[in-house]
Amino acid sequence: MELSITVILIIITVISSFYGFNNHSFIERWMFTPYKIKHQKQWDRFILSGFIHKDYIHLLFNMFTFYFFGRVVEQFLAYQFGSSLGGVVFVLFYILGIIIADIPTYLKHQNNSYYRALGASGGTAATVFSSIIILPLADICLFGIICLPGFILGALFLIYSYTKGKQDSDGINHDAHLYGALFGIIFILILSPSSAVHFIDQIRNWRIF
Repeated sequence: MELSITVILIIITVISSFYGFNNHSFIERWMFTPYKIKHQKQWDRFILSGFIHKDYIHLLFNMFTFYFFGRVVEQFLAYQFGSSLGGVVFVLFYILGIIIADIPTYLKHQNNSYYRALGASGGTAATVFSSIIILPLADICLFGIICLPGFILGALFLIYSYTKGKQDSDGINHDAHLYGALFGIIFILILSPSSAVHFIDQIRNWRIF
């Protein structure tokens, strides 16, 4: 059975994250560290940091989320561009999501030698919000308990990320979530402007009951 690109990206991330759990020097070199990116020109950290995670819970949450929503975006791009080119576009989309989501954080902390971050949250957020544009009424469930249409949960998430990012008090890079999400929305709308019409039509016809 042929593996999807989504699964291949997950496998790569799991392997590199597992390796990093027991290798501090490896994690330190791949970590998103704006100060070292600026002063030591280690620009590769923008990408590498998206393939390592803090712990098993962090890894599980990001990859579990990416698995379900990544398949939607991957299939959409395959339909738009064909299997081969669509796959290339999907990989570029995911990597760009990781990079672009971290640019505001880089600008904010480029002279802070203590700031560090890691994880695929930017790429994952981009994937989730791209899928919301594609399928706005599909339910997203939190912990299998609370289920809401994607466009509602997405709006709440954007508000939450913006608010927490302004507070910057819990050690979580909420800016990466916010800007990754915005990138995912813009990316799909640029590639497929008709998705905006479809999104609006779906929302307009939505009924609570």
